[in-house]
Amino acid sequence: MAPTASVASDGEAKWEFSCEFEVNYESAKKASIVYNALIIDKELQPDKVKRVMSVSDGKLSIHFEAVEARFLRASFSAFVDVLTLATKTIEEFGQELDF
Repeated sequence: MAPTASVASDGEAKWEFSCEFEVNYESAKKASIVYNALIIDKELQPDKVKRVMSVSDGKLSIHFEAVEARFLRASFSAFVDVLTLATKTIEEFGQELDF
């Protein structure tokens, strides 16, 4: 039997799975650059996964919620890939800029 998402009495999916993490860039400017680069990519299945990002005190905070663990894992994994790329780009080229 395949797992299915829980559904509330009103027909809406329940967001039972969540993950939260934070990346400290130690610079509000660097955190904002990464935030702006990543915020444009919306979730492919917004009815199954929600992602909320914010920047505060040089830290990028990300919160995920999903109706199934597999959607959370897939979304988180894909996001970490692009986050890693953005972070490496900042590390490589951000040194020369006045942040």
